[in-house]
Amino acid sequence: MWTLSRQQIYYSTKGPHLSREDTMSRMKNTARADGRVQSRVYISTGTDGKKKYKYVYADTNAELQRKIIDAKTKLGKGIDLMAENDTFGYWRRNWLKIKKTEASAKWYESCEIYAGKLADLENVKVSKLRAMDLQSLLIDMSLEKNQSGKFYSERTLKITRDIAREILDMAVDNRVIEYNPFSRVKLPKAQREPEKRQALTAAQQEWIYNTPHRAQLPAMIMMCAGLRRGELLALTWRDIDIEAKTITINKAVEMKSGKPGVKNCGKTDAAMRTVYIPDRLADFLREQPQTTFLVCPAASGNLMTETAWRKLWESYLAELNVRYGDFEHNLEYQKRYHEKHPDVDVTILHRPGTRFDPENIPFMIPRITAHWLRHTFITNMYLAGVDVLTAKQQAGHSDIKVTMDIYTHLDSEHQNRSMEKLNDYLARGVKGGVNSDTETA
Repeated sequence: MWTLSRQQIYYSTKGPHLSREDTMSRMKNTARADGRVQSRVYISTGTDGKKKYKYVYADTNAELQRKIIDAKTKLGKGIDLMAENDTFGYWRRNWLKIKKTEASAKWYESCEIYAGKLADLENVKVSKLRAMDLQSLLIDMSLEKNQSGKFYSERTLKITRDIAREILDMAVDNRVIEYNPFSRVKLPKAQREPEKRQALTAAQQEWIYNTPHRAQLPAMIMMCAGLRRGELLALTWRDIDIEAKTITINKAVEMKSGKPGVKNCGKTDAAMRTVYIPDRLADFLREQPQTTFLVCPAASGNLMTETAWRKLWESYLAELNVRYGDFEHNLEYQKRYHEKHPDVDVTILHRPGTRFDPENIPFMIPRITAHWLRHTFITNMYLAGVDVLTAKQQAGHSDIKVTMDIYTHLDSEHQNRSMEKLNDYLARGVKGGVNSDTETA
């Protein structure tokens, strides 16, 4: 015959209605050596007839009572209390195991890298994770630089977040947790390195003029008319008057999460402008087929997404690289090529025939960006003697100080180049004996 203590009788009469199993578990409430109290909650009976219990601990009996009720509530919802100690790392490894059977080898390698960026959550119990845990990790990532010395891109942040979500979705599906705390985590703004102003050389400008490609048209417009990428992607053929040699800028594309949207004004009020274009661009545009409403659409004819633009531009750079890269003096490439083609005469300098060659083609030219082309336009105006006020209007700068800063920089740059030419001339003159017999005036 067993008897109940006063405390146990109080719980039995004042607490929620409990089964005999619950009552028996309450009878086993005991004090621990560390000062806490503990109890156990009946979970199930295994196939071997043995009963399974979930042990709970608390500092006070009242807290212990709340934890018992919480555990019973979770059991009623089908939550696996025995998996409550599973860590994020455990489910990350399980996610990768499944992903390996679904993804290509290349994408799986990428998944391993992205999942590795979640290492700070490795030992955290999934039942203890909160939205802020992932949010803080992503914010820290956005402010750090990767091994290449560059800030993490929005794409990297997004993939990392999405993988974290998928990992916890697995835990939800397996009834380890009731809901996914990462489901509504927002992406922080990706940091961007201030892009170095750089203009194409005369030779590099000829690359653009002479290389047919689907990206040649946007490259020509940006280089010869100074349009921003957003202005270019929103441009329609109605905005171009080839005979008057003008382009009217009255809208721009804005990317939100990689998706395009048209804003019926420019970057600033000053961005709304009419750009006068040179004959070379006018002649080029006159030869282009006007088969779509947009001047530079996606392959579907619609506005380009961020991904579509990136693929187009990378394809164009690859083409320029094959045509104009200095492969003849790249010894590493030569060695690699001849290792794969031992029958080829080693004295013959090889240039890839196409960017689709199966060789590991190194990138031998500068990575030209849309901003480089725009800066080339402004630089050419400077070299042509266009006054700074006109340059401001043509470039669509909101403040003449921006144009002045560029012009001042170009002044300094070209003065230095002039002095370098003078120094070279004088050095050659001295070595060659020029003016050695010239009388002093």
